[in-house]
Amino acid sequence: MTDPFDERDRAFPVLRMVTDAAGPYLESLSSRPVHDGGADALIGELEGPLPERGEGARAAVERLLRVGTQAATHSSGPRFFHFVVGGATPAAMAGDWATSLLDQVAGLWLASPLASRLETTVLEWLKDLFGLPASFGGVLTPSATLAHVTGLAAARSWWAERHGVDVSAHGLAGLPPMPVFSSGLVHASTRKALQILGCGRDTLRVFARDDAGRVDLAAMDEALAAVEGRAVIVANLGEVNTGDSDPIEALADLAERHGAWLHVDGAFGMFAALSPRTAHLARGVERADSVTADGHKWLNVPYDTGFSFVRDRGRLRQAFGAWGAAYLESAPADEERIDYNTLGPESSRRARALPIWATLRAYGRDGYRAMVERHLDVAAHLGKLVDSAPDLELMAPVQLCVVCFRYRPPGVPEDRLNELNARLGEALLADGRVYAGTSSYRGMTVFRPALVNWRTTKGDAELLVDVVRELGARLAPPSS
Repeated sequence: MTDPFDERDRAFPVLRMVTDAAGPYLESLSSRPVHDGGADALIGELEGPLPERGEGARAAVERLLRVGTQAATHSSGPRFFHFVVGGATPAAMAGDWATSLLDQVAGLWLASPLASRLETTVLEWLKDLFGLPASFGGVLTPSATLAHVTGLAAARSWWAERHGVDVSAHGLAGLPPMPVFSSGLVHASTRKALQILGCGRDTLRVFARDDAGRVDLAAMDEALAAVEGRAVIVANLGEVNTGDSDPIEALADLAERHGAWLHVDGAFGMFAALSPRTAHLARGVERADSVTADGHKWLNVPYDTGFSFVRDRGRLRQAFGAWGAAYLESAPADEERIDYNTLGPESSRRARALPIWATLRAYGRDGYRAMVERHLDVAAHLGKLVDSAPDLELMAPVQLCVVCFRYRPPGVPEDRLNELNARLGEALLADGRVYAGTSSYRGMTVFRPALVNWRTTKGDAELLVDVVRELGARLAPPSS
């Protein structure tokens, strides 16, 4: 088989192989280990040199499905607690399959009015869901990192303009470093965005009043006065180790008083706005100049999806538009015919709006509120289990969907706990029944499982505790 044209009439049977495999695979996620120790050998069957003569679509896809359904890390299942990863709701997965089927060119309205109009629709729905003003501009991105790039690029244009420079046209040469201030809760993706934008990842200044990273408002106030408000404040809603958040309302007050730009990192924390139990954490985001969030976290749509919202709609086009490519005929600039590739860093874009539209249409505000509150309940349950176990230690109050704890059996001295928990983290991932890696918090090695998958239940949290304690007992020194 050498030319896909030869299989033009046999596409559906190959696609049917995927749908036939999907049912058993999805049904198995609730009971199968997250990771199979034999995956490495299986993956080897997919490697090797490029074949001169292809084996045909049916044989290739059969091989991929056979190996993939066994060797994949089953991160779409209910016990993948590593990082902050949701799964894909049934509607979102179907919407993503439809995205591949339709294969829209989503950057230009002229190329796909469907993709452009649905992106406008889901951005409006998301603003409504999060309590952001309808007047905000927005764009879908591949991730929160690229959403940071988008929002901070708008901030960079605003900042350079205050120095009399059009940074999109003339760059940063001759300008001083852009002051960026945050608390110790700042995520590495913010620094990466500053690195990409040429602002420098290490130019960000942290103002923290304790080793947990909580913001020092007085020190930041003084620093803002020193730069006459020509600065960007990054507020963090939902920190990855504990779920902690900055006081966004207070930071909004600082930004307003000094005339600074307020950027909110709400990668998963933005979903706190959905529940009356946690909405206070998100109070003040409506006053921000730019806001970012992730879709493949608590929204539970497939990788990869992020959102960026900017108060001044024109800043996005200023930062990313005006390429001057004659063959890329742009739609007239209006509220309906939008070229989204002029509002963000991507030129060629997947139609990410389709799975978002499908899941929000399917479950609505009430369905997502119910899911968020169920996860809050599961996280609180896990926190209580940890707190009541004699060999586990809860390291921070449970505020959202992240539970920070460590293994601390009686008799093990403090100076040996980091090494013990690091070895336990490796053992947990190798075991594969549940997936929750380690992190560093206040100088201590900890576990910080994130509970955002739509399938996750209290039983999954209970299994995590059981497995951690079982493996920990094998690793702890006898004297403990």
